Amino acid sequence: MSDQATQKETRGFQTEVSKLLHLMIHSLYSNPEIFLRELISNASDAADKLRFEALSRPELLGNDTELKIWIEVDKDANTITLRDNGIGMSRQEVIDNLGTIARSGTSEFIKNLSGDQKKDAQLIGQFGVGFYSSFVVAERVEVLTRRAGLSEAEGVKWESGGEGEFSVESVEKADRGTTIILHLRPTQTEFADSWRLKNIIHKYAEHIAIPVCMHSESWKEDGEREVGDFEVVNKASAMWTRPRNEISDDDYKAFYQHISHDFDEPLAWSHNKVEGNLEYTSLLYLPKRAPQDLYHRDGVRGLKLYVQRVFIMDDAEQFLPMYLRFAKGIVDSNDLPLNVSRELLQSGKVVDSMKSALTRRVLDMLTQMAENKPEDYAVCWAQFGQVLKEGVAEDHANQDKVLKLLRFASSHTTDTIQSVSLADYVGRMKEGQEKIYYITADSWAAASQSPHLEVFRKKGVEVLLLSDRLDEWLMSHLTQFEGKSFQHVAKGDLDLGKLSSEEDKQAEEKLQEESQSLVERLKAVLADKVEAVKATQRLTDSPACLVRSQFDMGAALRQMLEASGQKLPESKPTLEINPQHPLLARMAVTTDDNRFENLALIVLDQATLAEGSALADPAGYVKRINSLLGELA
Repeated sequence: MSDQATQKETRGFQTEVSKLLHLMIHSLYSNPEIFLRELISNASDAADKLRFEALSRPELLGNDTELKIWIEVDKDANTITLRDNGIGMSRQEVIDNLGTIARSGTSEFIKNLSGDQKKDAQLIGQFGVGFYSSFVVAERVEVLTRRAGLSEAEGVKWESGGEGEFSVESVEKADRGTTIILHLRPTQTEFADSWRLKNIIHKYAEHIAIPVCMHSESWKEDGEREVGDFEVVNKASAMWTRPRNEISDDDYKAFYQHISHDFDEPLAWSHNKVEGNLEYTSLLYLPKRAPQDLYHRDGVRGLKLYVQRVFIMDDAEQFLPMYLRFAKGIVDSNDLPLNVSRELLQSGKVVDSMKSALTRRVLDMLTQMAENKPEDYAVCWAQFGQVLKEGVAEDHANQDKVLKLLRFASSHTTDTIQSVSLADYVGRMKEGQEKIYYITADSWAAASQSPHLEVFRKKGVEVLLLSDRLDEWLMSHLTQFEGKSFQHVAKGDLDLGKLSSEEDKQAEEKLQEESQSLVERLKAVLADKVEAVKATQRLTDSPACLVRSQFDMGAALRQMLEASGQKLPESKPTLEINPQHPLLARMAVTTDDNRFENLALIVLDQATLAEGSALADPAGYVKRINSLLGELA
């Protein structure tokens, strides 16, 4: 070896690198503990590269075939030492890789591969800045390394304080691989603690492919700490990378509880590996119980993101739309567009493609559960149905799939359970029925007892009862399902289509003619409160009901918006009356104008209460009712 090669030389980082290094140390990494993730990831890369090269050159492994990472802490010296027996580096590789930010030995390695070798390599370290995260916690870093296949005399020592210069010298090194010694900053002494480091390993490197070893520790009876031999800290076995036929249901359930911190078992899961232009593995779960922050759209959610088994982030929201925020699981990919610190996932075609595929997978899981395990889906809908409804407006590409997952209460049932699908409804439609009828209200009781349902019950026509806060908004985004349009039974003219016979139409015309005088009197009294008054066959038992314009806002949504402080334009309903009701029949023959006016206002107020709206003058209503009761007494 020449004198020039063995001598110690001091070099400056490449132009502007020192400024970038300063920026990285003080600004780039928001969480200092990430340094350990990056160093373990690099060591894992080194092991992967050695395994790959040893396929054609077995002598590189020699007798040291068990590839591992060892981490030691010296609290007194305030240092952390991380050692691996991977591929190591030559002197020139040290200068090239550790002297240049954003250059990666792994990146160069992949670049030189071709064809199927790329798939076989299974490498992740394409982020050249990872090593420099050491300087976030260390004021000085030493690297001792020797490349596999080189002699002991060809070891290399690299050292830098991260301030613009680094030194490189040749040293004797008995073993291949790389040792990194971090001399911690006085402000980062918390990391000179083995328990702290073990917790970080469990968080970020639990499933990395290579064992990470640290000394075992125990305490004697006198309180003195006893340090034992090296033991493996991480599991070194990512369950999702194993074939599905080797994983039991209990394994899947246990892993769900591990990543979700949920005591319940999941309702369903889907384990899938995608290969081709984009390669990734996903393991998705549907929980049994909603978290407390489900309806806080800015709460913590998303899938756990791994890149080649290395944990990157806990809540990667970019992979699923907001309306599927209840789904849990992990995504492990080889080539994602992370930012320079690997803490942020950048948007792009790769992420969009994965989001689209994972969204379809979750919807397929829900669809299969709804079809094959309706009892489980009933549990799922009770917990997450409100959130799923958001998908009707938010995800037009998958709107048809979401529509088939919706469940509603119905006038054909006697309980509040939302169990009727749109497909169920269409399958039960009467002959000649052309529309899907529904009603919205602020409660199931108000919807199920609405006077608007009377004619539908008379004809045996099913009406969907919508009483959730989102329902009015939901229906504003729906136009049709399987060719059938939606019709709010309390909006617009009553349109039963072919369900109305010719006799029905003639009877309604006759009713309107006979009640014209009563209608005119009511119009005169209520002119400033309603848009119009008309006689109708919509009612069979109730005296009157309010009907909104086809495009008007429903009472429930109007109340919700007004309660939030929004000022809405005035909207007058139409009062439809049942002239055959005893109260209306009595009013028709009443000659006392004051009495008629009081009865007219009572009828209007009752119709307002029946639709679930608040009275403008509740005291006046009570006074008129008491007066009427007094007369009867």
